[in-house]
Amino acid sequence: MTGAVLPMVRIQRDDFDVAAEIARLTAGRADIGAVVTFSGLCRDEAGALSALELEHYPGMAEAEISRIAQEALARWPLQGLVAIHRYGKLKPGENIVLVVAASTHRHAAFEAASFLMDFLKSRAPFWKKEHRADGAEGDWVDAKEADEEAARRWKR
Repeated sequence: MTGAVLPMVRIQRDDFDVAAEIARLTAGRADIGAVVTFSGLCRDEAGALSALELEHYPGMAEAEISRIAQEALARWPLQGLVAIHRYGKLKPGENIVLVVAASTHRHAAFEAASFLMDFLKSRAPFWKKEHRADGAEGDWVDAKEADEEAARRWKR
């Protein structure tokens, strides 16, 4: 592959197909030796949630995720990088986020995928509201300190 690698970033309401995204990234490529994926799903919090509603600031979310993806490309020798994040009302078991990192060797792909997810969890401008299974008013979800701590480990 010649030229700079550009990350593919999408913010979308519709679901995505993990296998199709990997196939799209790797089709016809002989320079890729490792593909690492992370797929995040909506969980039901032990049956307490009927849905999780994700909101974002259009334009800002794409720009911030693209900035983070560009930083990953600067840190590791990648052949491709995909970040997809959904918004809207998602039911338990549905896809929320996908990161696909492709490299010649596994180490770079693992590190880049982990880096991107740590920053998506802590810095991407998304707001999450819980919808309770019992019909009670749900809460907006605060950022977790563990997510902030995970992102801090990547500071140079």
